[in-house]
Amino acid sequence: MTPDRFYQLLADQGFLLTDHQKAQFEAYFEHLVTWNQKMNLTAITDKEEVYLKHFYDSLAPVLQGIIKNEPVRLLDIGAGAGFPSLPMKILCPNLDVTIVDSLNKRITFLNSLAETLGLSHVHFYHGRAEDLGQQSEFRAQFDLVTARAVARMQVLSELTIPFLKVGGQLIALKASSADQENADAKQALNLLFSQLTTSTDYQLPNGDPRNLTVVTKKKETPKKYPRKAGTPNKNPL
Repeated sequence: MTPDRFYQLLADQGFLLTDHQKAQFEAYFEHLVTWNQKMNLTAITDKEEVYLKHFYDSLAPVLQGIIKNEPVRLLDIGAGAGFPSLPMKILCPNLDVTIVDSLNKRITFLNSLAETLGLSHVHFYHGRAEDLGQQSEFRAQFDLVTARAVARMQVLSELTIPFLKVGGQLIALKASSADQENADAKQALNLLFSQLTTSTDYQLPNGDPRNLTVVTKKKETPKKYPRKAGTPNKNPL
């Protein structure tokens, strides 16, 4: 997907980018490729592939009307090089975005990227979700949590839902249909007082399958969740 095709597809869906936003996406691409030469941020570095499989793919929650250009607090777990939250932040500048990542090198990249793009109301923290989810600074503080290809829902729910306010939503971006995965997570969601809201299969413009699953937090998370680092992966709920 060329940048011009990217802009046109967004315009067709009611998102007409300003010259500043276009320049931000271009600078994002250049920064990503430059830094990727010294650390492992992405296996995708071809420009048209980045615009399709990173930028356009990350915008699905906005394009599907789940996330709007409003000053809500959004937490992105394991965002790596900033996906999906930072492309959404460019498109919806009113979002207040926090990213948590377990690798400090990636946090260094994100700080540099945010400065280059001139982003405000973005915050980056080095740490594991299991640890930060027990801290009052983070626990039950966010309206939305996003995660893109981080873990199966059975594990992901424990890593993310403790961060949400009651009524807040987990938005999980997946590379394929999630019906079985969501069915397997039913017990975990019950234990975490959360409920599957929607699960939507769709395709990228090139035909690649994708899924967007939304989970809503119904009550406060029991204090024992998340369990200590590593436990959700080894022993899913």
